[in-house]
Amino acid sequence: QVQLVESGGGLVQPGGSLRLSCTASGIIFSIYTMGWYRQAPGKQRELVAAMTPGGSKNYADSVKGRFTISRDTNTAYLQMNSLKPEDTAVYYCNADQVYTHMDSWGQGTQVTVSS
Repeated sequence: QVQLVESGGGLVQPGGSLRLSCTASGIIFSIYTMGWYRQAPGKQRELVAAMTPGGSKNYADSVKGRFTISRDTNTAYLQMNSLKPEDTAVYYCNADQVYTHMDSWGQGTQVTVSS
């Protein structure tokens, strides 16, 4: 059974940093593209960043230069710097299998950027 467990969310002041983690179990991690999505109140869920097993990365324009996605053997990370109030959202981890494109989601972690 696939399980994605996120951690690292919280309250931070504008300009601050947070690091999100997503630990996967029940999958062969090396054949999954790992992605971070976010959903703010009243808005659609949007892709923030994704990283393929081969190391290719893509970012939403709104976070380029501020956020960095990385991964190791079973965990994906999202380092978020220079946070802005508009980054406030629930952040979700996604694992997308590269051959079948069957995907799974984590439960989400709240990130609030406020003074």
